[in-house]
Amino acid sequence: MLKIGILSLGCPRNLVDSEGILGRLAGKGYQVTDISRAEIAILNTCAFVKDAKTEAIDAILELVELKKQGKLKKVIVCGCLVQRYGNDLRREFPEVDAFVGSPALAEGIARYPLTPASHAYLKICEGCVNNCSFCAVPIIKLRLESLGEKDVLAKLDALDASRVPEINIIGQDLTGYGLDRGTKAGLEKLLSQILRRSRFAPRWFRLLYLHPARVTDSLLRLMASDPRVCRYIDLPLQHVNDRILTRMNRHTSKDDISRLIGRVRKILPGAAIRTAFIVGFPGETDKEFQELLSFIKETGFERLGVFTYSQEEGTRAAGFKGQVPDKVKQERFDLIMSAQQEISRRHNAALMGNTLEVLIDGKEDGRYLGRSRFDAPEVDGSVFVTSRRPLKAGEIVTARVTDTLEYDLCAEVCHEHRE
Repeated sequence: MLKIGILSLGCPRNLVDSEGILGRLAGKGYQVTDISRAEIAILNTCAFVKDAKTEAIDAILELVELKKQGKLKKVIVCGCLVQRYGNDLRREFPEVDAFVGSPALAEGIARYPLTPASHAYLKICEGCVNNCSFCAVPIIKLRLESLGEKDVLAKLDALDASRVPEINIIGQDLTGYGLDRGTKAGLEKLLSQILRRSRFAPRWFRLLYLHPARVTDSLLRLMASDPRVCRYIDLPLQHVNDRILTRMNRHTSKDDISRLIGRVRKILPGAAIRTAFIVGFPGETDKEFQELLSFIKETGFERLGVFTYSQEEGTRAAGFKGQVPDKVKQERFDLIMSAQQEISRRHNAALMGNTLEVLIDGKEDGRYLGRSRFDAPEVDGSVFVTSRRPLKAGEIVTARVTDTLEYDLCAEVCHEHRE
């Protein structure tokens, strides 16, 4: 049977699609291998921002060249870039054997894991209802689609059976789950079902992306009620200036954001809030940027990412006046990241000598790489763990923090610690 490999670009939602594609093909008898040894190459693309599109085009060119050299028999391109630019791609790359859009959300439960044994992603919805003015998701995904509860729980059962210790529940906006089905508080109801259903232990659940306009106290209380749910709030805020938030169509205000942060701190004490901001949005003045920077310094977010605004064709913001020069965007990006580096250093320093649960992802350069409950895979810091006994990916250990860095921690497995 032919050997098939996949190159998955972009976010974890794409990775879930890639796992499903490989799972179905493996079920049909194809031999899944590394793409460097494959006869058929599948490229799963992202088209969210300009850099992602450039990366995808470069990957297509590389695979086409390998086909010309006889190292590949077929090249198949799928995913978001095809969803958005399929006709153009077919004209530009006749050497590609097939262009296919993104797979259906409910397309079976077959999964060929592309993540370490420590964690997996459970995608419960696709698309979004927020229509932020800067975002291309509504153009690519067209509409919100929520996976039915029965299908979600079937996928959960499969992950339970494979004994995956951490499940990251994902979607473009989890708080929109069920709105397309006329269900209010859909995420809260689904999470309750998931917590009742899952029997594998130890287990961590993590919610990735909660829109600030729809995070309710009842959802926060549910998260606080079960120790399996990580006290980790992924809450992309994008900005805090009211004028910019309105232009972004974020359905929230600076006061709303401040109150929400206060509610999170009260209901989920000790939680790590991860957020993301955009700098250089069209019309953003120096004063508005300084307001954002001051808010970040005053709030002291445990985890924070920054993006420079990307002018995406077809979005409303692409036509806004006052596009900010790239140099200014970069300067603002650097200022926020410099401030956050110091904030993160202080947060980590406060953990010195504390004990943490650490989930082992793997081993690198003689050290075990792990994460705490406050760190999502790929996006947050690591815990470098030393142990006198062998550890394996997926193992959860208790470790004492022995050193701290700006974004990472060093720790020693507790039962081996000598006073």
